[in-house]
Amino acid sequence: MTKRTQLALATVLVAALALGASGCSDTQKGSAGAGGSNPAAANDGKILGGTPVKGGTLTVLSNQDFAHLDPARNWTMPTMDFGTRLLYRTLVTFKAEPGKAGSELVPDLATDLGTPSNGGRTWTFTLKEGVKYEDGSPVKAQDIKYNVERSFSPDLTGGPDYAAQYLAGTEGYKGPLQGQHLDSVKTPDDRTIVFELRRPVAEFSATATLPTFAPVPQSQEKGTQYDARPFSSGPYKIESYDRDKKLVLVRNEHWDPGTDTVRKAYPDRFVVVMGLKGGQIDDRIIAGEGADASTVQYADMRPESAPKVLPKPEVKARLLAESQGCTEMLHLNNSRAPFDDPKVREAMQYAVDKEAVVTAGGGPALNEIATAYLPPALSGGKQADVLKIAPAGDPAKAKELLKAAGKETLKVSLSVSTGDKGKAEAIQQGLSRAGIEVVIDTVDPGAYYDVIGDLSTTPDMTLAGWCPDYPSGSTWIPFVFDGRTIKDKGNQGNYSQFRDEATMKRIDEINAMADAQEANRAWIELDAALTAKSPNVPLLLERKPLLVGTNIAGAFGHPVWTGTIDYATVGLKDPSKSQG
Repeated sequence: MTKRTQLALATVLVAALALGASGCSDTQKGSAGAGGSNPAAANDGKILGGTPVKGGTLTVLSNQDFAHLDPARNWTMPTMDFGTRLLYRTLVTFKAEPGKAGSELVPDLATDLGTPSNGGRTWTFTLKEGVKYEDGSPVKAQDIKYNVERSFSPDLTGGPDYAAQYLAGTEGYKGPLQGQHLDSVKTPDDRTIVFELRRPVAEFSATATLPTFAPVPQSQEKGTQYDARPFSSGPYKIESYDRDKKLVLVRNEHWDPGTDTVRKAYPDRFVVVMGLKGGQIDDRIIAGEGADASTVQYADMRPESAPKVLPKPEVKARLLAESQGCTEMLHLNNSRAPFDDPKVREAMQYAVDKEAVVTAGGGPALNEIATAYLPPALSGGKQADVLKIAPAGDPAKAKELLKAAGKETLKVSLSVSTGDKGKAEAIQQGLSRAGIEVVIDTVDPGAYYDVIGDLSTTPDMTLAGWCPDYPSGSTWIPFVFDGRTIKDKGNQGNYSQFRDEATMKRIDEINAMADAQEANRAWIELDAALTAKSPNVPLLLERKPLLVGTNIAGAFGHPVWTGTIDYATVGLKDPSKSQG
């Protein structure tokens, strides 16, 4: 799934403070180069602040609005965490625990993880009794079916594509707004939902964790306006939502903790304050005065804040920086010149200065260089390095390849989220060594993925990452490299618009494998083969640095949601000290 990053250009001082030694970090060992302990990894796998006390207001400080809270459209990090933990429940979810335990599946709306039949082509779920919406009405199986159908609507773009990829009989389907419904999703009664798939999917239980499999009653349908007021089946409901400014959540009095083993719902209220500058957020939480003691940050800590945090034990103790488990990439638009030429794309692999991008992203304590597409968690703990390019690149080799392609000089556009301007400038400077001129366009983070996902507005290059929805190569390579997933609007993952028949054929072959270990090996092999075709340039493997206030308890970075704070369990030490 798409990830969001909000980091800016850091100085060499930041890298030196964060690292204390040269070399790239090993996210598996929590080290920062040879012989060095990574200060950013001090709280890996820990829960900060102890157990929360029920009550009070927890404030989330953010530089952006949510792109989409509508569960049919919610497919970015960390919005999925926020939506599925606070506003709506899904058939299945993940445990609210740090580390490996957080990747364990548990029932949510369903009584179990689903029952496969017909060789894995049919999956049946039974809903728990007593689950209610914010108005006290019962959650029904038909409501989950309706939201799955909504995910096909051309106007409701941006959401997960799994239903379209997995369900049978969906060709040409455009959603339920015109009264058409899917025969492959059956609801024989109010508590039973059956999914008929086009092929066996052994991991469909994990697929059912996605917001697509949250309930939306047809009576609450508001089309694109549903984003502003999702109807709650979770522990909180929306009291007010002033877009780009403030979102206030209060308790859903009809949420029954007896039906929910995951969410603890400690605070009485969540208040999300939007539109703040990243450095301003960092400084407020570092100081932790007054109401800011009861805050967490939504966007990543900025790299230039590292000297205010890492050398100070009392502040570093409030820093979460779990490995995100994602790969950030420079996507090259393969659909048009100059990147429709494989030689030009290959040249880009050598032209980029990844060392400079690491520095711009906060230094080696928070980033390491990516040498392949699949993140380490999906490739046996370590990425392959097929091309063996030096970390700073090889501009001479890039020039040689460009000359062979008849493109000795290039001028290309690059769009990035506003917070990634520093990384964009590092890319720009690196490419200039090979005679490539880059024009940077910054986009508001709340609109970024809508802009780069619209084929009429997508530039020559974009900066974006991809994260697995659960630990399987099937959640990664098909979404980033399968040309059949490309959409005119709401395009997700395949921002390079890479269409390659051999790759698509191999994806189908791997998806058809019944042996999960065999499929895993095949995804890793395909990853290496894709590197040679260079649809994009893998750049970074990142940590997610997030500061919490001195009055915050129960905070940890969840392994599935790229190290984002798990909103299911976070709360306050002393609710009486909170404000708002």
